[in-house]
Amino acid sequence: MKLLHLDSSVLGPHSVSRQVSAAIVNRLRQATPSLEVAYRDLTQAPLAHLSGSHLAAAQGAPAPAELGPDLAAGAAALDEFLSADIVVIGAPMYNFTIPSQLKAWIDRIAVRGKTFSYGPNGPQGLAGGKRVIIAISRGGYYGAGSPAAALEHLETYLRSVFGFIGINPEFIVADGIQVGPEHREKALADALHAAASLRAA
Repeated sequence: MKLLHLDSSVLGPHSVSRQVSAAIVNRLRQATPSLEVAYRDLTQAPLAHLSGSHLAAAQGAPAPAELGPDLAAGAAALDEFLSADIVVIGAPMYNFTIPSQLKAWIDRIAVRGKTFSYGPNGPQGLAGGKRVIIAISRGGYYGAGSPAAALEHLETYLRSVFGFIGINPEFIVADGIQVGPEHREKALADALHAAASLRAA
């Protein structure tokens, strides 16, 4: 069984989402010692954002020579995702949504004919069967019913985009980490406890 672990926080060891995603992977490794784990740090080795040349190449147009290495990197990211049975993602909220580095990765794995298709009844996800667990961290409180709920475009976006490709993701949430030290400590402790209590792979 293969697990793909991705982090997207720019805060390194100070990141809550990184700590929680690592705890998730540790829990799954303990449950399944034979688990093969691949790690990708989207801030240390970011994929380029899509350009007109990327889209043209996807439609079969000749790609500029300088785009070759990046197209290969994108294809490798897609293959890595497709081959994984479990995907664990650390995703902090930046300006009410996902980090741009994570968006660049999603743009490489949301590929027509690979992870979704269109048919007579509309879009169909092709990536079902994977388990996706996402550790999200948010500076404030954005849960349903909160005053800031309308500004929440992190969990809602990730739930939508993975749903579109056929996956119902699981979330472990650390909220209020910028409200104050005691809020951060509790949010992290609760999220780590949730990670340690995950069902086995």
